[in-house]
Amino acid sequence: MAILKGDIASYRKTQDNIVAKVTIIKTDSLSLDVYYFQAGQSLGYHRHPTGDQIFTVIEGSSTFMLDDKGQEALEVKQGSTFLAPANVWHDLIDSGDGKLVAQQVTKQPSGMEKRES
Repeated sequence: MAILKGDIASYRKTQDNIVAKVTIIKTDSLSLDVYYFQAGQSLGYHRHPTGDQIFTVIEGSSTFMLDDKGQEALEVKQGSTFLAPANVWHDLIDSGDGKLVAQQVTKQPSGMEKRES
């Protein structure tokens, strides 16, 4: 098997209407994705029914939200690492400066459900 690798900096991009997501590495059991946010963008509340998700902030600052029968907020910044447990609603929101870059690692397959507004 060849070494799987990627360079987060070489993929840097943003999109006007949604958070830009770039898959850096994906196998049958794990995926590593990087999100590039513009000011004020968020992932939107969603959950992964069968897989935990670990986030690390690469650049910028953000608010991480969890809603498991009660909403919690965590202010995060460069270097912060945090967990979205399987089947728990969560969201990641740019603090407004447009510099948020966050990576996440998720068990595969994990499924994904978006919360209705």
